[in-house]
Amino acid sequence: MAQAEKVVVEGAPRESRGKNEARRLRATGKLPATLYGGKGEAISLAVNAKQVGAILRSESGHNTLFQVDLGGKHEPAILKDWQVDPVSGRLLHVDLLRIAMDVRMRVKVPVHTFGEPKGVKVEGGVFEVVTREVEVECLPADIPTEFRADVSGLALNDALRAQDLPLDKEKIKLLTEPERVLAHVVALRVEEEKPADAVAAATTPAEPEVIKKGKKDEEGEEGAEAGGKAEKGADKGDKKK
Repeated sequence: MAQAEKVVVEGAPRESRGKNEARRLRATGKLPATLYGGKGEAISLAVNAKQVGAILRSESGHNTLFQVDLGGKHEPAILKDWQVDPVSGRLLHVDLLRIAMDVRMRVKVPVHTFGEPKGVKVEGGVFEVVTREVEVECLPADIPTEFRADVSGLALNDALRAQDLPLDKEKIKLLTEPERVLAHVVALRVEEEKPADAVAAATTPAEPEVIKKGKKDEEGEEGAEAGGKAEKGADKGDKKK
């Protein structure tokens, strides 16, 4: 990872707060920030926006250990949190966490895979990434930039788990569940095609029962009416006789 003595972020205490003050700072290339943690008190700062942006874009990203320059006094810190404008993408505010170099800390480290799994290349499976980071505990100077894992040996239904990552167990403790699946090779899901007759039957709406019943009733009424007329005709014939 990037060492604290190599990365410096210029900072200065800020007295006033509020949205107007924050806009004024950003217009001058500064960024509102808060430095807290450790044995010191929380301090409101104005820090160099370009330097903070460069840290987030670096290989080690938010796990970069750097020095906050407070008028010649340096304090080791990392980026704990940050706010970004959803439209412009500009940084709005950052939280800096003081670091004690002799105290172990918990951090999340990204996991990057490489290689083409044999389960994809030979067996026609699909490679899926499930989790892109793991949590570890270590001293600030031992924070990994990333974990790289070769997945070329994964066969169909095989998985890369957190416990499979190459880490120095003497320096780094894995906090994520060892059995947590990070990536796996699964079979391609293919839906069964239904027979044409079944599809046609499913897509052709059945005639409502009430309509059938209505037709039967109408037919019954017509039949009854015809029968009645026939009976009346017969009665008339009898009377004529």
